[in-house]
Amino acid sequence: MKVETGLPTARLDQVAGHARRAEALGYDGVVAAETAHDSFLPLVIAAEHTERITIGTSVAIAFPRSPMVTAMIAWDLQRFSNGRFILGLGTQVKGHNQRRFSVPWTPPAPRIREYVESLRAIWNSFQTGGKLDYVGQHYSFTLMTPNFNPGPIEHPHIPVHIAAVNEHNARVAGEVCDGIKLHGFNTMSYTRDVILPQITKGLEKSGRTRAQFEICGGGFLATGKDWSEVEQAAREVKRQISFYGSTRTYQNVFDHHGWGDTTARLHEMSLQDKWAEMPGVIPDEMLSEFAIVAPYDKIAEEARKKYAGVVDRVGFGGSARTPEEEEAVKTVIRQLQAV
Repeated sequence: MKVETGLPTARLDQVAGHARRAEALGYDGVVAAETAHDSFLPLVIAAEHTERITIGTSVAIAFPRSPMVTAMIAWDLQRFSNGRFILGLGTQVKGHNQRRFSVPWTPPAPRIREYVESLRAIWNSFQTGGKLDYVGQHYSFTLMTPNFNPGPIEHPHIPVHIAAVNEHNARVAGEVCDGIKLHGFNTMSYTRDVILPQITKGLEKSGRTRAQFEICGGGFLATGKDWSEVEQAAREVKRQISFYGSTRTYQNVFDHHGWGDTTARLHEMSLQDKWAEMPGVIPDEMLSEFAIVAPYDKIAEEARKKYAGVVDRVGFGGSARTPEEEEAVKTVIRQLQAV
């Protein structure tokens, strides 16, 4: 497996050091999330201060940005990083699109399919100078003059991954993308029974094989150098599970395990502003389905049990404050890469 870690998007002044350190520790890639901060800006800094590792968005929210805007940013990052950029896109849920970004909402799977297809059409026009002619139901791009064409680059194929929790987006990922970002709110049982069959259908439709597709992620990780740190991390993971679990869009995962009533309970608590109490709804049994819960020296063993044969790229954000802890993190990275 490839192993990546997150960048500190809230502090752009820390990105350079974090990226250099990640490369020195042996990570395969760094990613920038988009929650309270933009996911593209940190990657410019990370690209400048690294030479080997991939840089990627995990994930950039698609629909508030025109595909043309995204295509231009991605093209520049791919050129600047010398072909190391991976574009990760997410659709987000209806409420955030409408109420946080003020953009119209339509069923996301057909729209994200066109989004990716239009990116490819725009990039092809950039690279070849050919006529831009993409017309779909949601997006149409038919104008590209020389003044607005950035021109060809050395590595024109930019890998595109999309995030998916539900089966429709998973099938689209298999049809038109280079990979899928499994949501943290996910279990391997759900991945095997629901997500993988849809990816396979999409790949078959596109005429590609599983070897041409990358599955990233797999669940949460609660870890540390000892069990006291693991327990502290587990509390944070329970908070994340309860947060995502309160959103009815993700209820399918709970339903798959027979926990459907948990969504309603968490949603009601969120409406009552009981965020601090919500992690208490998540029992250890549920935690073990959603996360690897283990100290550093047990992570690779647990990852092999859960992810081997399914997941190609995982996230591991081990913190190292001393030379001894740094060596421990390096060891975990090597062990995960051997899975």
